[in-house]
Amino acid sequence: MPQTADALDAVAVRTWCSLALDALGREREAIDAINVYPVADGDTGTNLYLTAESAAAAVEAVFAAHETGTSVPSTADAVRAMAHGALIGARGNSGTILSQLLRGMAGVLAEGEGTGSLRTALARAAASAREAVAHPVEGTVLTVATEAAEAAGRAPDGAGAAAVAQAAYEGARTALEATPGQLAVLGRAGVVDAGGRGLVAVLGALVEAVSGRAPERGPLLFTAPSVAPVPAPAAVEDCPAGEDPQDGPAFEVIYLLEAGDEAVQRLRTRLDGLGDSLVVVGGDGLWNVHVHVDDAGAAVEAGVEAGRPYRIRITHFAADRVHARPEPAQRAVVVVVPGDGLGGLCAEAGATTVLARPGEPPASGELVDAIRRAHAREVVLLPNDGDLRHTAAAAAEQARTEGIRVALIPTRAAVQGIAALAVHEPDRSFDEDVVAMTAAAGATRYAELAVAERQSWTMAGICQAGDILGLIDGDVAVIGEDVPGTARKVLDRMLAAGGELVTLVLGEDVPGTLADALEEHVREGYLAVDTVVYRGGHQCAPLLIGVE
Repeated sequence: MPQTADALDAVAVRTWCSLALDALGREREAIDAINVYPVADGDTGTNLYLTAESAAAAVEAVFAAHETGTSVPSTADAVRAMAHGALIGARGNSGTILSQLLRGMAGVLAEGEGTGSLRTALARAAASAREAVAHPVEGTVLTVATEAAEAAGRAPDGAGAAAVAQAAYEGARTALEATPGQLAVLGRAGVVDAGGRGLVAVLGALVEAVSGRAPERGPLLFTAPSVAPVPAPAAVEDCPAGEDPQDGPAFEVIYLLEAGDEAVQRLRTRLDGLGDSLVVVGGDGLWNVHVHVDDAGAAVEAGVEAGRPYRIRITHFAADRVHARPEPAQRAVVVVVPGDGLGGLCAEAGATTVLARPGEPPASGELVDAIRRAHAREVVLLPNDGDLRHTAAAAAEQARTEGIRVALIPTRAAVQGIAALAVHEPDRSFDEDVVAMTAAAGATRYAELAVAERQSWTMAGICQAGDILGLIDGDVAVIGEDVPGTARKVLDRMLAAGGELVTLVLGEDVPGTLADALEEHVREGYLAVDTVVYRGGHQCAPLLIGVE
């Protein structure tokens, strides 16, 4: 939490990014559902999440670089990393504008070591976002950002960061409620602006980061379509409020561009003549370009003339709205695994694997890359970690925009993923396969052993540093002094409710004699219960347990 009034320090910036990512993850689907402007392609929430994810990852990288020392990054380093991460990871119209809002804030907050005024940063953010949009429209995220900044500016003199952030949040909520009356397409659909709702979530995370308390979130009006669902409407151009053209450009073109300021000014003019929804953000030689056009090739060529475009993404809006089921289907399973041992096991079963290294959960981009590597038109995604639910959902949504049919089974542990993979049958229908895999995962209770790092309160009482913790379904259920004894107690707790199969996954440093002892324990105490043992290799937990 920042120590200087009306300022953010590096730790608060890190906390803000993490909380914003969580908030957008929770609201991603709801925001996607109300996305009717500027194009009703149902991806605003996903794009905002992916942009925030890139910003958060960049800040984490800065902190990781300081782990070997005793200091933390400077505020300037943290906010610049946040802005740069958002810039290079910005997706869609909304994500591009969010990246410019963060860049505008960073420009102020980086000016001094923790002394940048938050209210000035919010004002700079709103102004720079408007400047980046070729034809600003009221009733959008731009309006919400402006009202938030003005509300922050009205906070009492001498108010600290918490009060300023709270004022901005409340101003944003008020502005968001008014958007259906400012933009006709929103009023007809009975929804608030999707990008604006995302910004409210980000500002709510800012309040929590600087105050330590989440803001009270009363119910929003206009939060869902008034008719269900809004039919895939035609694209809506950047136009004055009240006008709603029925036809729009066919393609969304996004790319990063290395170019000078003068070249970018010429590029803006060229792209403005080619299409609409033009947003160009960035500076210091690196830009993120977003535009909707009918001639995608011309938009890319304009970038080539201006400098060096790369990470070029072209989306066909009409194709993006087609959800035809391809026949015959080629199917694959993508699995997140906590260790190389399970990675080999799942690969042998035909799955594409993503390794979750200790302390480094995979980002949505890694999951999307794995889905692409599977080279299948139908993919079942097993995240195997409750904390990855938002990341996996965003990856699945991104893959769907590329024409891949993705089913996300919300497995919370590797042993649930093993159970699901065991019943996978690619020859049956996709829906039947997903139902069977989901049922197998849901019927598997999971547990793991962990070493307590410090004294703390748990559901099972107070633990001391070095104690062995037995977590069942995510909660600490047993506190023990050694791995064998704790494992036996955990098994007894789990098998008391019945079970047919026990799965044990041993970590790299756990001797095989432990598996033998636990197998014997199960065999002697529980008739007709089978045990299967796997080597997990290098993984976080010394032992994973599943009971089906």
